Amino acid sequence: MFLVLASPIAASYYTYYVLRPDGRTNYGTLVEQRPVDALGGAPVVGDVRTLGELRGRWVMLVVAPSDCDDGCRRRLYHVRQVRLTAGKERDRVQRVWLLPDAGTPDPGLLAEHEGLLVIRAPAQAIATSLPATETTSVSDHIWLIDPLGHLMMRFPRDADPSRIKKDLAKVLRASGIG
Repeated sequence: MFLVLASPIAASYYTYYVLRPDGRTNYGTLVEQRPVDALGGAPVVGDVRTLGELRGRWVMLVVAPSDCDDGCRRRLYHVRQVRLTAGKERDRVQRVWLLPDAGTPDPGLLAEHEGLLVIRAPAQAIATSLPATETTSVSDHIWLIDPLGHLMMRFPRDADPSRIKKDLAKVLRASGIG
């Protein structure tokens, strides 16, 4: 009888003191909010010069040199697929490839990513605007920028697109703008 009465209390203590949830539900890392709308310089594909011209839309940003390696291609593919899975909300999201060099991207790659905006920006401006980690570079991540032009989230290197999709769905659902 005592065990029947005491087991719920013991279970609650165990749950509270041992199985502490961390309270975090997002996959991407929230970064210190900072304006990045001045980032840009010259349009390569599309007529957008700076990220500020995309105010009012969520931006999924990939930073990579024009000679896009396998990691870059994978990030561009993931960004495209995540946006497509947003369904009717996909028009609220814009994909941008930010080039830190003067090269020209492969036309075949650009053809695979219709609607992708490509903007050239100075490498130094990119490095000061986007916070990399000690073990990764700016180009290792997928970045999320809010409709007000502020950097919001950084997804890890080799990110899981299904988890990015969940984070994007949460911010689109919670946001009344963009």
